[in-house]
This record gives sequence, C-alpha cells and structure tokens, in this order.
Amino acid sequence: MALITRLSRLFHADMNAVLDQIEEPELLLKQAIREMEETLSNNERQIKLLDLEQQKLLGQENELKQSLTDLDKQLKLCFESDKDNLARSLVKRKLETTQYLKSVSTKISHSTETATHLKVQLKEQQSQLSSMKQKADIFKQDNTANNANWTVHSPAIQDEDIDIAFLDEKQKWSQS
Repeated sequence: MALITRLSRLFHADMNAVLDQIEEPELLLKQAIREMEETLSNNERQIKLLDLEQQKLLGQENELKQSLTDLDKQLKLCFESDKDNLARSLVKRKLETTQYLKSVSTKISHSTETATHLKVQLKEQQSQLSSMKQKADIFKQDNTANNANWTVHSPAIQDEDIDIAFLDEKQKWSQS
C-alpha cells in the first residue's frame, strides 16, 4: 500500500511539473486580469441595480408617508362626524399602510447595507486589478528587456568579418 501511495505522489508531482512548464505566465496573467475586469463590471452592474431599487423604494416610502398623512386627515374628519364604522375601516387601512411602510423601510436599509458592502468590495477589487496590471506591465517590460538584450548582444556577422577572422586564424596556425 505504501508503494502505491508513493508512486501516486510521484506521478502527481511529475504531472504538476509538466503542467507548470506548459503554462505560460503571461497568458495566465492576462486571463486573471480579464476575469478580474469581468468581476468588476458585474459588481458595478449590481451596484447600479441596487441604486435603482433604492430610488424606487424611497419613492414608495414617500408615497406611503403621504398616504398615512391623508388617512390621518380622513380619520379626523370621521371622528368629528361621528362615523365610527368608516373610521374603523380607515384605521385598518392605516395599520396595513404602516406595516407596508415598515417593510419598505427594512428593504431600504438592507439595500443600503448591501450597496455599501459592494462598494467597499469594488474599491478593493479595483486596487487589486490596478496592482495586477502594474505587475503585468513589469512582466512585459522584463520580457521586452530580455529580448532586447539578446538581440543587442548578437549583432549580425558580415562576410568581411568572416574574412578577417579567417585570415587572423590562418596566420596564428601558420606561426605555430
């Protein structure tokens, strides 16, 4: 059993080494940047949707508050006119409206918390993305510098250079 475990580990280690050699760091870095940008755009979209939902909920909240004000005026009128049956139905509507207002207020606070959390997360992701882009630029510059150094150190050899080197070698061999 120990032999099989050791062989399995050896196989996995060899496969990981092969995969590490196959992977190109520059392509992996570009893919990571693309994925981060996609995540950022999704979060920005989600924040915009939350903002729109908040605006809609705030509008509903204002309408409900106005309804409660109107119901209070109507209740005052009913009580002044001794219309208890009508006042009872208005009290029921007022209670329903109050409950709905509480629900809308809860949704607003939840939406605000979620949006705040997403905005903080978005800022962190943006800083990570800019850091990743800086690393990618450094990686590109290093690769360009390495490639440039290679071409600088290997100038083209011309026929005249070959002739001069040949004559120099021929002279060295004839003197020895």
